[in-house]
Amino acid sequence: MKKLIILVLTLTVIIAGCGEKKTSEGSQAPNSTVSNKLKVATLIPPMTDIMDIVKPLLKEDGIELEIMVLSDNVQPNEALANKEVDANFFQHVPYMEQFNASKGSDLVAVQPIYNAIYGGYSKRFKNIEELPDGSTLVVANDPSNIGRSLVMFEAAGLIKLKEGVGIQATQADIIENPRKFVIEEVDLLMLARMLDDADLVAMTPAYASPLGLTPKKDALITESEESEFSITLVSRKDNKESAAIKKLAERMSGPEVKKFLEDNYADIAIPAFK
Repeated sequence: MKKLIILVLTLTVIIAGCGEKKTSEGSQAPNSTVSNKLKVATLIPPMTDIMDIVKPLLKEDGIELEIMVLSDNVQPNEALANKEVDANFFQHVPYMEQFNASKGSDLVAVQPIYNAIYGGYSKRFKNIEELPDGSTLVVANDPSNIGRSLVMFEAAGLIKLKEGVGIQATQADIIENPRKFVIEEVDLLMLARMLDDADLVAMTPAYASPLGLTPKKDALITESEESEFSITLVSRKDNKESAAIKKLAERMSGPEVKKFLEDNYADIAIPAFK
């Protein structure tokens, strides 16, 4: 009987000890510090450069930034809509809106970062007056950039569009093309390659700059400075107001990024914030 009592008491101590251990372990969780993490999808410079600038700044704010560099202009929005990333940085708002309309997603603009001067480039001709009748004009094949290109062509006197269509224009909205230009639509990432074959290629500085081309120096035509195509930080509706996204927007529109753009991309990327 005495042995039985001792055994019961021993088991009671062991069980109590286990309970105390679990309580101790459980009590540690609320006190542990876990830094915020953000994953952002982007494409090419200067977008990637800007993300590299803000990464150490965000670390000072207790936010760990993972930069995901993707290979085409579809993946960043798909990844964001599917919650594989928290934000992306590669597009303008009209492109985002077109994606939302086609996919039923809820991507939202957070902060415009820079205005990329859109232009038409040629290896064959030095000015727009040299462009012959029947020339091939190449544009990106997504709806927002088709409209953007057609508006620029109209402003340069190359074509005439239906009144009021604006950046929603498609080739079906061309009502006058007296010089019989052929407008060819290709994938955005094919624009630079098309420069060897086409007479004029419409593209942003992000694709012209790696070829050594700038809008002010090399473009035969450029769009108006009153553009609605600022390259913008984009998130989802469900996380736009989060503290981490707000801090990301603050850092991306901060003095470090502004100075970087002014020092390195003054001819092609104008800060879209003060």
